[in-house]
Amino acid sequence: MLEDASGVFERGSRKAVEVDGERAKELHAKIRELAGADDFLAIKLKPWTGK
Repeated sequence: MLEDASGVFERGSRKAVEVDGERAKELHAKIRELAGADDFLAIKLKPWTGK
């Protein structure tokens, strides 16, 4: 981590993040789960928020 810390502040020196396919699927599933929970709560809280 310390070896690459200086690269955080340099412009144009971004490295591509490597994520394996299985981890990407897990993350997308979690995003869908959280988005569904957010939608559910938005509907349930609508009477109290007025939005």
